[in-house]
Amino acid sequence: MVIVGKVTLFRGTILRTPTDSPVIFVPLNSMSRIIFHIDVNSAFLSWTAVKMMREGAPDIRLIPSVVSGDPSDRRSIITAASIPAKKLGIKTAQPVSMALRTCPSLTIVRGDWEWYKQCSRDFIAICRSYSPILQQFSIDECFIDMSRHCDGEDPVAIATRLKDEIRDKLGFTVNVGIGSNKLLAKMASDFEKPDKVHTLWEQEVPEKMWPLGVRDLLWVGKKTEERLIANGILTIGDLAKLGMGSLTQLVGQKFALQLHENANGRDDSPLETESAEAKSYSAERTFSKDLTDPKDIDRALFHVACIVAHRIRKDHFRASTVSMFIKYKDFTVAQKQCRLPRPTDVTALILNEARRMLDEVWDGITPIRQVGLGVSKLTHESAVQMSLFEDPKLDYYREWDRQYDERKARSKSSR
Repeated sequence: MVIVGKVTLFRGTILRTPTDSPVIFVPLNSMSRIIFHIDVNSAFLSWTAVKMMREGAPDIRLIPSVVSGDPSDRRSIITAASIPAKKLGIKTAQPVSMALRTCPSLTIVRGDWEWYKQCSRDFIAICRSYSPILQQFSIDECFIDMSRHCDGEDPVAIATRLKDEIRDKLGFTVNVGIGSNKLLAKMASDFEKPDKVHTLWEQEVPEKMWPLGVRDLLWVGKKTEERLIANGILTIGDLAKLGMGSLTQLVGQKFALQLHENANGRDDSPLETESAEAKSYSAERTFSKDLTDPKDIDRALFHVACIVAHRIRKDHFRASTVSMFIKYKDFTVAQKQCRLPRPTDVTALILNEARRMLDEVWDGITPIRQVGLGVSKLTHESAVQMSLFEDPKLDYYREWDRQYDERKARSKSSR
């Protein structure tokens, strides 16, 4: 879209811009991709409110209220909070006891996971009706590729129509972020809420994204934030302008490259539709009681890494992406993924990435109910590019995997 004066050129189509519309210059070459990120506003609380209102209850979204796993247990973790509650300083992942000290009259309701799954299915169905190229990012958010589905219409108008349809048909609101890649679309959807549409094109990055704190950048966890701030890197703009040498010293070469690209608004990751996502392997372990001991959690992560790596070796795959998640007892999920420098099927390499990401997403205190690990972006390539910096223990790792696979095969044949 290019605006000259008050005339809008959108992919070869001339549209008239209202006289009070802001003038935004969007080069045509950055419009080759149009990605929407749709995010349900306070999903668990909104979905609970919809169900309660259908049963004749007032709208809990209008008062200080939260959803938790067990309202009677003050140690229970808050999974969602209303806007009035957030304005009081109440946040997700806080214990109920802390929230009650902030607001003694707080309304606390129990989550309903089966109802949430139904709301999610209905939400995804409407999004899919706008574009079949859809990647579900979590239970309450997804990406859709609108590059071939705007038909000359302003993407903001389409996004507004989409969010209004969800609100009118399902009873809850969403934010829609629009950008030329997944990173920018997701960042845009996190701007002012609720029930809003925001754009974040590449040329808008300096104005809209760079003033934000470094923690607001996707994939920057608490520990990375602390390291960056300790070195005077306070905003995404500071990060974008930092030299690669200095950034590499702080976070390592691989993560430094990702942070540098993302801070400058660049992201070439594709949308992974269901057909692509089906080509993935995952495993998880649910604990009989919540765990807080890092050794126990690492042991569980090791166990699922062994399962996943064994499966891809058995099917002659190597993976380029590793993802992991932890789930708390009230279904709050923290997750992260990373891209490997080279595809691998080695358990130790997959496990080490998962350990690093666990360190980013877990505070080391909050009890964990479930841990999971997955791999994707699979290839059948047998040739592995050699690296001067290859781990000298790689031969040992591969021998360990060979013995593990043999034990699994013997165990299966003896049944």
